[in-house]
Amino acid sequence: MSKALYQFRASAASDSLRYCLFTELDRWGSRNKPTTLPQEHIGLMADRNYLRVSGDRPLYFLGFIAPASIERNWKGVAGLKEQIEKFRSSATEAGLANPYIVLAGDQNFLMREAKHIGGDATGSYALTIGNGRGSFAELTRVAERGWNELSNGHLPVVPTVMTGWDRRPRIEHPVPWEKKQKPGEGIENFFTAPTKKELADHLERALGWVTARPLSEQAPVVLIYAWNENDEGGWLMPTLPCQTDRLDALRQVLKKTAVPSRKPKLC
Repeated sequence: MSKALYQFRASAASDSLRYCLFTELDRWGSRNKPTTLPQEHIGLMADRNYLRVSGDRPLYFLGFIAPASIERNWKGVAGLKEQIEKFRSSATEAGLANPYIVLAGDQNFLMREAKHIGGDATGSYALTIGNGRGSFAELTRVAERGWNELSNGHLPVVPTVMTGWDRRPRIEHPVPWEKKQKPGEGIENFFTAPTKKELADHLERALGWVTARPLSEQAPVVLIYAWNENDEGGWLMPTLPCQTDRLDALRQVLKKTAVPSRKPKLC
């Protein structure tokens, strides 16, 4: 998957799109055997088109956080906090502003522990029910309930806007890393696809939810699941024949709330 990132960085058109990283905590290794990935990510943060929030802080999502892996790999919350502090120090030593770190994963755990771990905000890669089924409206209720639950941790929450949840392609043809999935098992568990209006309304509610939070708990971004999780039913990318309905619907919402863009500096 990194090949696509490095092709993008080498492209003459890369300045037209800013990006940030959303990585799995397990990719950081462990307390006794840390990987070099965090240092590689700090190098990427120096890119002129890396996404930064207020204070020029590079935005970084550290996701798929689970209590069991923290205990196993980091000897508890204190061990992970120590590693995050090292990550921040390495970034500032490299001449960057202090990274804005969004912790994502087990909601109940993060609600209690995100502050102790040292995150700036909390969030989720996706907000759904694994075996859930129903209308898109029911999916949005699940997601929006998740925003409110995370807010009980009294940190800024990056709300996740769901574009869908329909894993039937993976259920019909299981992927190698989902060992427990049997072909066809649970094929009836999916949420129906959104209309353009339903999708736009969901994003509009997310933006309104952020601005309604106390100033100290307002996140600088909203996350949309997802650009190309096509086999999980959450996607925005144009489809063949070229259909951009979902992007067009979101554009109408974002046009109303647009702020002047901070263009990457050209050397």
